[in-house]
Amino acid sequence: MGDKAHTHPGAAGRATAADHPTSVRNVVLVGHSGSGKTTLVEALALTAGAVNRAGRVEDGGCVSDYDDMEHRQQRSVQLSLVPVEWDGIKINLLDTPGYADFVGELRAGLRAADAALFVVSASDGVDGTTRMLWEECAAVGMPRAIVITHLEAARADFEEMTRICAEAFGGDDPDAVLPLYLPLHGPPAPDGHAPVTGLVGLLSRKLFDYASGERVASEPGEADLPQLDEARSMLIEGIISESEDETLMERYLGGEQVDVKTLIEDLERAVARGVFFPVLAATPATDGARQGLGTVELLDLITRGFPTPLERAAPRVTTPEGAGRELRMCDPEESLVAEVVKTSSDPYVGRISMVRVFSGTLRADQTVHVSGHGMTDRGHEDHDVDERIGALSTPFGKQQRPVSHVIAGDLGCVAKLTRAETGDTLSAKDDPLLMAPWEMPDPLLPLAIEAHSKPDEDKLSQGLARLVAEDPTMRLEHNQDTHQVVLWCLGEAHADVALERLRSRYGVQVDVVPHRVSLRETFGDRAAGRGRHVKQSGGHGQYAICEIEVEPLPGGSGIEFVDKVVGGAVPRQFIPSVEKGVRTQAAKGVAAGHPLIDVRITLLDGKAHSVDSSDAAFQTAGALALREAASEARIHLLEPVAEVSVLVGDDYVGAVMSDLSGRRGKVLGTEQTSGGRTLIRAEVPEIEIGRYAVDLRSLSHGTARFDRRYARHEPMPAQVADRMREEVRAAS
Repeated sequence: MGDKAHTHPGAAGRATAADHPTSVRNVVLVGHSGSGKTTLVEALALTAGAVNRAGRVEDGGCVSDYDDMEHRQQRSVQLSLVPVEWDGIKINLLDTPGYADFVGELRAGLRAADAALFVVSASDGVDGTTRMLWEECAAVGMPRAIVITHLEAARADFEEMTRICAEAFGGDDPDAVLPLYLPLHGPPAPDGHAPVTGLVGLLSRKLFDYASGERVASEPGEADLPQLDEARSMLIEGIISESEDETLMERYLGGEQVDVKTLIEDLERAVARGVFFPVLAATPATDGARQGLGTVELLDLITRGFPTPLERAAPRVTTPEGAGRELRMCDPEESLVAEVVKTSSDPYVGRISMVRVFSGTLRADQTVHVSGHGMTDRGHEDHDVDERIGALSTPFGKQQRPVSHVIAGDLGCVAKLTRAETGDTLSAKDDPLLMAPWEMPDPLLPLAIEAHSKPDEDKLSQGLARLVAEDPTMRLEHNQDTHQVVLWCLGEAHADVALERLRSRYGVQVDVVPHRVSLRETFGDRAAGRGRHVKQSGGHGQYAICEIEVEPLPGGSGIEFVDKVVGGAVPRQFIPSVEKGVRTQAAKGVAAGHPLIDVRITLLDGKAHSVDSSDAAFQTAGALALREAASEARIHLLEPVAEVSVLVGDDYVGAVMSDLSGRRGKVLGTEQTSGGRTLIRAEVPEIEIGRYAVDLRSLSHGTARFDRRYARHEPMPAQVADRMREEVRAAS
């Protein structure tokens, strides 16, 4: 930040446990897939002396994207923690996936961090998802900086990308998004592209040349001064406008020279307060180089400009019963409050829980209270248990480096917490507490699965339980109507990772089957039926006859049973038997095997035998009567209809509304929201939106999101119902 002339790595060797919250910085890297987040993390680790060559630790493993699945998919699919040390400060770098299917991992990173680095590719620009994430960070006041990568690409233009970032992220104040350094270009290559070989500090007016693989400080040439002075003036005015000293701008405009030390201090405060967003450039180290271009500058910004954990507003804390609790958050001497931000499985160590300690100190071998509440809708049962902390460690690639404790503000890993799940709170055994879970997107893509074989069936339940414990953005459903096991995911890539983890981690092979929605049946008109169950084969026989009438009712009425028997034709003790029989048959369905709803069933008459009539006989007769009535009536198939709300950019409103209409949807209205977006409300048959999570992303270029909730069942159009019946007949 202060343009110090670093010429050697800041702190070679292994990251250790921090001793005080002021010596910790928690930074999450955010950006779209392919923007260069993982490469940047590895470049920072190399510059800080944490690895021996780009992206490699001593055993030859990568510090990020080290999982075999990430190698196969060629992208990040999970949150990774890479701790490095710079100028005596421990920096926890949280590398997040950029693909939309793994936004749960990204939000876990936002929860664990105190500041964010937005990584923007000079060759790809700023996409809609990155803009939305910026707004999400802005809503909670999280400090942010912008790093422009891929400057080595053809036609990459740092100045143009800075302008685009100011437009995308600056909102009403584009002067709050300004560069701290300008890139210097070397001689043009044969293709005409001039590579970036160094940086000029706008405040210090120092040149830092990286052409040799080392950061070498010098004075800029005369030719560079006009561009430098213009950009420097803009930066100084931007810093002063965000300064807490209200007289500084007046003095500056009056001709007073503001010393660099004051400017740097004001800049650091503005960044930490989340009101000024510096733009930097970074490129990975070339072969043989010890430092990537811009990595020293970035590490200086993190250590000097980003806030300590002490400056973060703490999440709300309650007792497990819901009573509020006040704590001095981020005090290592306070009562323990830590949160599990990620759960993973290691084939050798077992379950590993990555935790952020918000208060107190987490120590090896202590007993803690594990509390998990508020996730029952995702297949997670509420739980409160005591568990003993085993080994504590700091992750680094595939390694787990032991530490004795993790203080408030720091991140670490706990091995073998058997009950802890992502989002759970760890607290003192004698002072159990609970943190409100962070907001997670609803998984809206259904994946219906079946065990591939009998051995897989035996392991499936445990494998699925572990899967949803690790990833709260997955929801497990055992559908009682369709008898399917459904894993709800965020998208196709998310589903692929779930299947791969079931197979490789838990040894469960499953088959994906078509997802079925919960259909219903109802009568289209009034009908009568007679149920006769008479059997005499020697000894005690069976005798029951009943006559019923069935008529349709309005939607939502359920099953109504009415007794109109006169004269004791059906003895009073057997009338509940008839009702039980017709209700049991209604639950099984009368036409296509779907539950019958919204009818009134009236028992009119019947016959009984003094010896052979029984409860079972009248149950059977009731069921037969309902089936006979159905054979004489028009039976309607009812399909579930969902209320859908789609938040989409104004540019895509027409396409989304047209698509909803093509899905037999009924648009109820639209509402203009902030940020150039529109909220569309519609009712759509659930059978038409099974893959809407995937289709909407494609339709809106990843900028739209939606939610849905069940509204009601309503009659399916005749042609659709006929097609469904044909599919059932073909399957049987």
